[in-house]
Amino acid sequence: MTFPLADTEERFEAVVDDESALRPGVDRLLGRLDLRGEPVRYPDGSLPVYRVGEHVLKLFPAVHLEELPTERDVLRAVHGRLPVPTPAVREAGEVDGWGYVLMERLRGTGLVEVWPTLDAAGRESVARQVGEALAVLHDLPSPVDHPADWSSFVAARRVAPRRPVDPAWADRVDEFLDRVDLGADEPVLAHTEVMSAHLLVEGTRLTGLIDFEPAMRAAREYEFVATGIFLTRGDQAANRALYTGYGRPVDPLRVMAYTLLHVYSNLAWYLREVPPPADVDTLDALARHWFGSAPVRPSSRTMDADAEAREARP
Repeated sequence: MTFPLADTEERFEAVVDDESALRPGVDRLLGRLDLRGEPVRYPDGSLPVYRVGEHVLKLFPAVHLEELPTERDVLRAVHGRLPVPTPAVREAGEVDGWGYVLMERLRGTGLVEVWPTLDAAGRESVARQVGEALAVLHDLPSPVDHPADWSSFVAARRVAPRRPVDPAWADRVDEFLDRVDLGADEPVLAHTEVMSAHLLVEGTRLTGLIDFEPAMRAAREYEFVATGIFLTRGDQAANRALYTGYGRPVDPLRVMAYTLLHVYSNLAWYLREVPPPADVDTLDALARHWFGSAPVRPSSRTMDADAEAREARP
């Protein structure tokens, strides 16, 4: 066995950042795949991923092997069918208890690096393209069938243990969820982690959407948890552009409900990532702040300047 044993989360955590433990297996696998070139590991991500020339090799330890079919099958289902490029699958399989997907390497720079440098028009352009891609994705037949029943999934998430958060927020969760109508949602094929870290751009043109292993059948609004927290980050104009590209109404309250019910829900973390203003002190207000698309009100300074300009006119 060349790859290390990683059949539990503890064993995987012990080796995931240890290149001396992983590289012998990587090198052997690349030889089997007849790939030449020095593998360069990407620094981010929960799974080991390597760039090898014009290819990307993504590894799945035994403890996360069930994610491989999702990545493989969804990539094959969406390739060439979205308005944004997605990687073509070259090969997929298992070796030494580890799974792998070999895929094409897409061009572009990670949006996580570019987003802070974009002006408002650039951010809105990118957000609109994301919305357009999600509209198409949600209309495609899903190659995955989990969760089998969305209503049962939601019910299970309602009673699942929650991560700690300030009691001022935690005490409001159940009352909020009781009020929001999650209805009879028809699940769609959802990426579920469309965020700046999983998007590539050249300038303001989207050139890639990657990392489909968390894809699932979900309510449409479940998709916009990640876009609101980890892409637009409370930017109302960018949200509006994204929803315009999507072409369907998006209810911020329903998105907030799914934020609280998400499989990776971590409200305390989200509040640190996108801190709300002091006057945003209810979940309804937080929903509008993170996921709303209301026109941005001009500041009092801007309004004063406008009034002065009007008075100065002949």
